[in-house]
Amino acid sequence: MARHYSTKSFFRQMPNALLARYFHERNLLLDFDFTIMKEGNPAALFEVWLSLPDGQRNVIDSEFREIYDMSCEKGFTAILHEAEFQFSDKTTLHDFIEKLSALTNHYERAMITFLDHKNCWKVATLFYHADTLTHWRKRKNLPQTGAAIDEASINQLAVFISSYFHHTEGRGKNCVVEPYRRGELDYFFAYPEDYSQHSIEWVDGQFDCRPHNPAFEIIYVYSKKEGSLDLNFRGAYKAIEPLQNMFAQAILKLDNLPPDPKDTRVYDLDPLLQKSFDFTYMPASGIESVIIKKLRLSSRIKKGDRITLEANTEEDPDAVYSLFEQVKTSLPMNMYSVTQVELSASVVIDAEKPARKVTFRITYPNSCTLKYDETDLKLRDMLEVSGIEPKEPESVDA
Repeated sequence: MARHYSTKSFFRQMPNALLARYFHERNLLLDFDFTIMKEGNPAALFEVWLSLPDGQRNVIDSEFREIYDMSCEKGFTAILHEAEFQFSDKTTLHDFIEKLSALTNHYERAMITFLDHKNCWKVATLFYHADTLTHWRKRKNLPQTGAAIDEASINQLAVFISSYFHHTEGRGKNCVVEPYRRGELDYFFAYPEDYSQHSIEWVDGQFDCRPHNPAFEIIYVYSKKEGSLDLNFRGAYKAIEPLQNMFAQAILKLDNLPPDPKDTRVYDLDPLLQKSFDFTYMPASGIESVIIKKLRLSSRIKKGDRITLEANTEEDPDAVYSLFEQVKTSLPMNMYSVTQVELSASVVIDAEKPARKVTFRITYPNSCTLKYDETDLKLRDMLEVSGIEPKEPESVDA
């Protein structure tokens, strides 16, 4: 479930002492007595906050939103990953981790890092952002060579990206690429210039349409150990391979991108047609239940013919199967295969809160919408022990 920011909610979650530090270090609200404000009841602070000039509130609110986003397990993990890079001395790193771990919650950890450890903050927010993204494209079969992060190589990649988009789409005139190390992975965040836009904005109480030049985003994650490259780009599919090729040439110093061997792993989804199929998971995983919400059947005879079965499972978890029983009386089911399934899992994230519903899709041959955060990894484990994770096809002996 998405977390929704509001200033009042942020004040409610953050300890008064840390709020006081934040404002006082900016010479703001010096006359406001944070010590008499009841924890978790920021009504008085919120009233004072509203009286600040728009310009000040806009800048501060953008920082509060960033701190709020990092006030979670993913955010803390990203902070720790960057700290491993920043603190080469193991004792200093240990002290840093102990200090943050001893705090009450992730809101305090995020604010303390923001206030006291600026060297960790920016890159940690980038790692967190990358962790929340979906639709990554993986390229395997790359040589296990080190990534070049010298200025000339980084500039070359930026020029490649800029030139490509400027000549093919009329955008990307300028581009910046920022490299960062995360454990054994190399991250490259690229920001080409996007098309100019006009946006409707409020500035100092005036409502106007203002022009600006935004950037769009391309993220590379390279694993020397695996010889693989993950790419995140929200744009035309035809740009995927050129972007991978640019990286191979500029950063891996290859003449050309190696051939991409077909991934032969496949999901076997046909067992999910059986009502008796049981998903397997450990109680410690926090998974309470998994139900099938939607099935897509594809014809084995005529390409493109599909049947989608979708039912309301709120009152009857087996509603899809009931619908399937009705359909198969009039169709030859031996001529159809399951090519997509949508599931809903009930997962306990916080023992003090109700279980969360996580909906995801599995599509033949080997596509899954689950990401790689803590919750989704548990669901991937569940698919594996249930026999659903993709496998290499069994060879047939001659």
